[in-house]
Amino acid sequence: MAGLLDGKSALITGGGGGIGRATALAFAREGARVAVADVSAEAARETVAQVNAAGGQAISLSGDVTRDADVRAMIEGVVGAYGRLDCAFNNAGIAGWHVEAAGKKTAEWSEEAFDRMIAVNLKGVWLCMRHELPQMQAQGGGNIVNTGSIAGLVGLPTSSAYVAAKHGVLGLTKTAAIEYAEAHIRVNAVCPGYIKTPMTEETMRRRGEAILAGAVPPHGEPRGDRRNGRLAVLRPGELRLGRRVQRRWRLDGDLSGVSLTDLRRKSSDPRRRRLRGAPSIVSRRR
Repeated sequence: MAGLLDGKSALITGGGGGIGRATALAFAREGARVAVADVSAEAARETVAQVNAAGGQAISLSGDVTRDADVRAMIEGVVGAYGRLDCAFNNAGIAGWHVEAAGKKTAEWSEEAFDRMIAVNLKGVWLCMRHELPQMQAQGGGNIVNTGSIAGLVGLPTSSAYVAAKHGVLGLTKTAAIEYAEAHIRVNAVCPGYIKTPMTEETMRRRGEAILAGAVPPHGEPRGDRRNGRLAVLRPGELRLGRRVQRRWRLDGDLSGVSLTDLRRKSSDPRRRRLRGAPSIVSRRR
């Protein structure tokens, strides 16, 4: 049976571990030719080795998403290897502990820590899109998925810069989705809850009991198979083939107090119906 991404080429930033690695493996299983990019060249090569060992096709790239020249080189690397860029998963990011801000409230963050968080988690996504979009326009279309977060939907204590960056990612996603729809480019975002990856280890150490007890949004694992509807980023068919211009997948259950039933009720109300082709927001329960 043909895979959902047969013959497609895909770039995955932050592909050296966690959700990025699981996505690379999932995309490869669906037939995509994958380019794995990470600031750690060794981590990117490890992911590529796993993809190739599983029978897939992948290349490794390295670079810092906060540097325009590095991002340009990533896009050129994908196009040079595969001839085009069909899919991009802008997933590279850091957590508070990466900038020595774990557990700090808003006024306790240093300016340097705040700037670095915004540079990686927000500017990095924009720089990737800045180079991906013209390439996709030139070839007649493409698909971009940005990693948002539940932190892009609500406020979270001791995560002010991370929350600000992820809210910004969703704003970029919505805007680009509208701007490039006529160019046959879909721009979407996924909003994971706490996923068991190296990036969340420090948070789980500090607040793991509360997270697992349900006091804060639930915890998952980056499985990467079609059965795991709870991690929509690893379901490339739905993200790639979605009929709407824009979707934001919320993977945290009822965190923001809006259930799927509520959304369906609102969408059926004629007063709330959007113009055909306008961006829509879709919530998926765990």
